[in-house]
Amino acid sequence: MLHTFSGKDLRESVAMISRIFSCLFLPIVLVSLVGCVCARRGQDVHCGACRALVDELEWEISQVDPKKTIQKGSFRINPDGTQSVIEVPYARSEAHLMEVLEQICEKMTEYGEKIDPTTERKMYVRVLSRDGKKMDASGINIDGEVTSNLKFTCERIVEEYEDELIEFFSHERENVKDKLCSKRTDLCDHAVHIAHDEL
Repeated sequence: MLHTFSGKDLRESVAMISRIFSCLFLPIVLVSLVGCVCARRGQDVHCGACRALVDELEWEISQVDPKKTIQKGSFRINPDGTQSVIEVPYARSEAHLMEVLEQICEKMTEYGEKIDPTTERKMYVRVLSRDGKKMDASGINIDGEVTSNLKFTCERIVEEYEDELIEFFSHERENVKDKLCSKRTDLCDHAVHIAHDEL
């Protein structure tokens, strides 16, 4: 037995299928969009924390007397009576960098969140000068949630990339922010000064 559809039945069937499709498809699209926005926000805070971390480490290194050194090597006495000890600059020594990394994320409380008007991405900028004076904070979101999120992210970066941080700051002196945050760790998908090389 062959069933025939009238024009009205066909329109109702198409409308019902369209509603079912919308009910199933729309939530998937919304979840995907929300996921993309959250992922970018997460990436912005990771990138911002990495860049702030690099700024703080560079500043801490610059505060050490360049003439100050530390002995590195073996303190065992060789058969000829000498030791294999060398003097290295303290500022970029592993000992100093490890000491600085232990407390560096506390500095994240001196940062605020700002939206870049061109890219509409979150950036993290200092709101307190290094001597403790307030800086121009117009257009900057300064609240506990922002600073605690930035501090937590900084701590995770230090924990996960401690070896890379020490290696970079022991040897590198130029474009560390881009080399470390954009190229080595991929925490930033956009470089400030140099392009991201294809691997």
